[in-house]
Amino acid sequence: QVQLVESGGGLVQPGGSLRLSCAASGFILSAYAMSWYRQAPGKERELVAGISSAGGSTKYADSVKGRFTISRDNAKNLVYLQMNSLKPEDTAVYYCYAVNDFFGRNYWGQGTQVTVSS
Repeated sequence: QVQLVESGGGLVQPGGSLRLSCAASGFILSAYAMSWYRQAPGKERELVAGISSAGGSTKYADSVKGRFTISRDNAKNLVYLQMNSLKPEDTAVYYCYAVNDFFGRNYWGQGTQVTVSS
């Protein structure tokens, strides 16, 4: 089956760091642009970061620029989100998303909880 599985979430203190991973199976990750989204309680899901299929282009939400880094290892079918200098407002469920518009295919992971609190 096609799957995207996030891992690496948990509880971290303000100012701390976490690295989220998204493992793909059932499809070739290198053919897909990848994104990380997050959804906090009472808020809509928002785009956090995106990366092109070959990793040559990235984009970030203004709220995380300079703190978060998205990367990918296509040979391992993995996408990462390195999160540094975490703030309480980063608390959310984080989702990875794969899209290939040419083939009309897209996939969502089930999410991993990140809680930033002292």
